[in-house]
Amino acid sequence: MSSYQPLLTKVPSQLIQANGQPAFGLFDGSVVDFNLQDFIYQNLMDKKASALAHYFHYKQFQFICVTGSDWLLAVAIADIRYANSGFAYLYRFDTKQAVSKGLLLPGALGCQMSDSPSKGLAKQHFGAYKVAIKTSPTHWQLSLDNKELKASLTIEKANQMPLALNAPTGYNGFTYTEKSNALKVSGSLELQGKSLDLTNALAGYDFSAGFMRRQTSWRWASINAMVEGKAFGLNMAAGVNETGLCENALWFDGQIQHLSPASFVFDRKDNTKAWQVSSLCGEVQLKFQPLYCRQEKVNIGLLASNFRQYVGLYTGFLVLQNGNKLQLNAVKGLAEDHYAKW
Repeated sequence: MSSYQPLLTKVPSQLIQANGQPAFGLFDGSVVDFNLQDFIYQNLMDKKASALAHYFHYKQFQFICVTGSDWLLAVAIADIRYANSGFAYLYRFDTKQAVSKGLLLPGALGCQMSDSPSKGLAKQHFGAYKVAIKTSPTHWQLSLDNKELKASLTIEKANQMPLALNAPTGYNGFTYTEKSNALKVSGSLELQGKSLDLTNALAGYDFSAGFMRRQTSWRWASINAMVEGKAFGLNMAAGVNETGLCENALWFDGQIQHLSPASFVFDRKDNTKAWQVSSLCGEVQLKFQPLYCRQEKVNIGLLASNFRQYVGLYTGFLVLQNGNKLQLNAVKGLAEDHYAKW
């Protein structure tokens, strides 16, 4: 079994450098200042892009997942400029039932996005649906109210190193992504007026933004769980990053371990069949059994989305840097298959 240890780059104080271009690399921390106003965005013929192109080509989304003893909460906000979308759902493993609510609104109606993963406020508010995600260097705060589902949660970053990278996208773009899993969470969570137990609950967050491809797709896996009595998190993705950089990592007992490129094998025609999730160097060998799928298909010419996010159970093993094998047996988590034209 091969070991995998990519080179980390010291996190820049600002994402956009003095020459007007982004800093690239797999960073050793979170980028606080995105200073997008300093980005010199060029078109495919190396001319300065218009202000409209600079605005409409920038996409951003934020996501939070919290996993408890017998439930999983997922919340997302996305700004794709022509429209904004979001969802919040809670799945109960004991009853195999979900409460779900989604939004798709034109332009920036009812939507605001955060400046960076370490400062700012993202929110959506339309009718009875309210969600807000406040980011800071030490924590993320989630506020959610959509009648059936209410939350006021604080996710502690602690001193855990996030997975943070910025990679070139296409000819003239870039994609920054930051994720951290297996984080402590506190506060309150209510489903249909009843409080849910946050004891041993763990959370993960995702901040992704940039000048992404007009058409893109990805496969993704995520876990927040207690394994062998310690906090364990996993993030694996394939499809969105085109360079040697990959957004694959595990966290175990507060320490990050970067993982080699990921492979996802599954049947799009059958949502009940198990997925195979593995890594190039063999340190990850997992089977994912879907239990619930939140899906949407939108095709309105200018925009299109074929989105499937699955809640399910992971079984298999991962090899830690010290050579020890970490066994997973029906561990709760997420998997996703997404195509977007934006």
